[in-house]
Formats: sequence, C-alpha cells, structure tokens
Amino acid sequence: MSPVVLIIIAIAVILVVVLIGLYNGLVRKRLQIDEAFAHIEVQLKRRHDLIPNLVNAVKGYMGFEQKVLTDVTNARAAAVAAGAQGPAQQAAAENALTGTLRSLFAVVENYPELKANQNVLELQEQLTTTENQISFSRQHYNATVLEYNTAIQTFPSVLIAGMLGFTKREFFDAEPEAEAVPNVDLSLS
Repeated sequence: MSPVVLIIIAIAVILVVVLIGLYNGLVRKRLQIDEAFAHIEVQLKRRHDLIPNLVNAVKGYMGFEQKVLTDVTNARAAAVAAGAQGPAQQAAAENALTGTLRSLFAVVENYPELKANQNVLELQEQLTTTENQISFSRQHYNATVLEYNTAIQTFPSVLIAGMLGFTKREFFDAEPEAEAVPNVDLSLS
C-alpha cells in the first residue's frame, strides 16, 4: 500500500473513533437527564402521596374551609396528570400545587387545635423535607440539562447532534415563589 492510502485510512479511522466518542458522550448525557428526571418524579410521587394524608388529617378541623381542601385536591390531581406531559407542563402544575399548599398552611395557622395535632405536625415536616428534596433534584436535573444542551450546541458535537436526533431538552423551572419551601410554624404559641 502506498503511504497516501495509509494516511487516508488512518484519518478515516481517527474520524470514526472521534464520531463514536462524541455519540457515546451525547448518549451518556441524555441518559443522565433521564435519570435526574426520574429522581424528581420519585420525590413528586412522595409529595403527591403525602397530600391526601394531610388533607384527611385537617379535614375534620376545617369543615367550613372546604374550598381550600378542594383546591389542594384538584391541584394534586392536575400535578399527577401533568407528569406525562413533559417538564414544562409538570413544573407549571407543581407550582400551582405549591400555591394551594401555601393556602392550606395559611389557613391551618388559624386553627390552634391543628397546630397542636401530632399527625399534622409530622405530615408538615415530611412535606417540608420532600419539598427540599424536590428542590435539590430539580437543581441536579437542570444542571444535567444545561450540560447536555451545551454539548449538543457546541463544536464539534453540533455537527452530528441534529443528524442523530439529539434535541434540546427543557429545564424544570419553578416559579420564583415556589423556590421557597413552605414554612409553617405549627408549634403552640
């Protein structure tokens, strides 16, 4: 074989190895996004599971506050349904749920017997912990989305990303007021 043919073969092999490396790196980043989103979904499921318990715990005390309880229940149902619609829709539904939970906790403040109820206190603590975990999971997800989106839009990956079906992913955004974990003091005062 002539040296020119060997050089062409070497360049082709190097190019194939680089393309395989770029492709595998993009696949790895895409899978990391899926894993990070799964972590969010686990925490959201925990949150969704806690809410009916909380509603049931306060229902007997808040008989004439049915609208608040109904709003929380409806917002929870909408958030569960939004799970299959993608990060943007799910984030919007979760933000609405956070708002209704804030309303519920604001009303709870007006009921001294609820503030003393051990079940309500425990559920509130579990919900606060879950909200923190959701926040951390969302931050991790958004960081992996940023890394992936940057990778598919920068050279040399941008040359192959579109052709191989790598598309931009959405962030899991929270409303600014949803960033703050609901903080309710249910201690006796």
